Amino acid sequence: MTVRALVVDDSYSMQAIIRRKLQADPGIEVVGTAASADEARAQIKALDPDVVTLDIEMPGMSGLDFLERLMRLRPTPVVMLSTLTAQGAEASLTALERGAFDCFDKNRLMAHNDHSGFDLADLVRAASQTRPAARVAPVAPVVHERPTYTPRPGSMIAIGASTGGVEALIELLSAFPANCPPTMIVQHMPATFTPSFAARLNRLCAPSVEEARPGAVLSVGKIYLAPGGERHMELAGIGDRRHCRLLEGDKVNGHRPSVDRLFHSVAKLAGRDATAAILTGMGSDGAEGMKAMRAAGAMTFGQDKATSVVYGMPAIAWQIGGVAEQLPLRRIAGRLLAECAL
Repeated sequence: MTVRALVVDDSYSMQAIIRRKLQADPGIEVVGTAASADEARAQIKALDPDVVTLDIEMPGMSGLDFLERLMRLRPTPVVMLSTLTAQGAEASLTALERGAFDCFDKNRLMAHNDHSGFDLADLVRAASQTRPAARVAPVAPVVHERPTYTPRPGSMIAIGASTGGVEALIELLSAFPANCPPTMIVQHMPATFTPSFAARLNRLCAPSVEEARPGAVLSVGKIYLAPGGERHMELAGIGDRRHCRLLEGDKVNGHRPSVDRLFHSVAKLAGRDATAAILTGMGSDGAEGMKAMRAAGAMTFGQDKATSVVYGMPAIAWQIGGVAEQLPLRRIAGRLLAECAL
């Protein structure tokens, strides 16, 4: 079935570039374009597109404000387009929290022979398979006193995520206590995103969250997010000398950092001391590594189809025997912590 896309960008030349990129894919039809929020609103009402590509920076109502209104009143899959500056990274993370399917670097539209992962057409096709729920104004959470938690000495957690992972990780890690087991995370995102995302998680969660540094020693109450872009993150050392190692190398499964590289290293050095979760995401990264972890005695969890934005990575891991137990997102934190409890 042909995916019907609406392109929203205030630059007519950029509209033409996006249209050309998308319509090079025989499975995508660009049914309209818009240069402002008002035009986009009218076009969405008239055309009912399957997917909207949306520029973050627009005159009048910004792309972020329009996204928030769209997700509240007429939920539609949206791929945001942004420049990957530090400021663009902050805006893109906000867009992902507000319900955007994914963000795409505008600079890649100009690149020739771009092989840096999924292209815009891939994202639009994947987004068309999702049905975002209507978003409501946040309600102040009911705060319950957290029962005492004590992690088992030597225990650790490894997590992998991709498309949809920003919201998933915020929800999952918000349930972690301040003294959670040491946790290593690979979330597929550009290098300019990970410092902002680590800082955002640190503000929202009880444990300390930081972008991983070479040699950072794994400690209780610490969460280490792999830096995006240039290096893979692996576990190194044994016992109380376990630490983060960042290594240059080719992409694995189209990604650097790769979830598979992390999981394989954890399988080798932590074995049954570790537990792992693979969350929403396109592709198969992490499946083989999770299978290795399970073979080494680690308990492994996968996010289920119903709660995944994209049931790709957890689906493949489940199909090849890497996932021991599939769970809705809201239950994964509790099971990870229970597996690592004293």
